[in-house]
Amino acid sequence: MNPLKNHVISEQKMLDYQTIIDAIGLFLSLFGAAIIVYGGIEAIIKIIAKEIRRQFLEYNAIRMDFTSKIMIGLEFFIAGDLMKSILMPNLNEVVILAIIVAIRTVVGYSLNQEIKTIGPGERG
Repeated sequence: MNPLKNHVISEQKMLDYQTIIDAIGLFLSLFGAAIIVYGGIEAIIKIIAKEIRRQFLEYNAIRMDFTSKIMIGLEFFIAGDLMKSILMPNLNEVVILAIIVAIRTVVGYSLNQEIKTIGPGERG
C-alpha cells in the first residue's frame, strides 16, 4: 500500500471526526441557548399572567425557575465548548476555553448562591 495514500485517508478520517465533533459541540451549544430562551419566554409569560390575572405567584418562584434554566443552559454551553476543542487543541484555544469555563463557572456559582438565598417561604 502507498504510504501517501494512507496519510490522505488518515487526514480524511480526521476531518470527518472534526466535522462530527464540531456538529456535536454546535448542537450542545444551541440546545443550551434554547433552554435559556425557553426559560426566558416562560418567565415573561408567568410575569404577564401574574400581572393581568392578579395571580398569587411570587416573583421569587419565577426567578428561581428561570435561574435554574440558565444554569442548565450554561452547562450545555460548557459541554459544547469542550467538544469543539477536543481534537488537536492549540494553546490559544485551550486558554480561551479555560477563560470561558471560568466565567461560566463563576456565573453558575453566583446563580446557585442566589437560589440558596431564596428561602423555602419565599419560593411561592
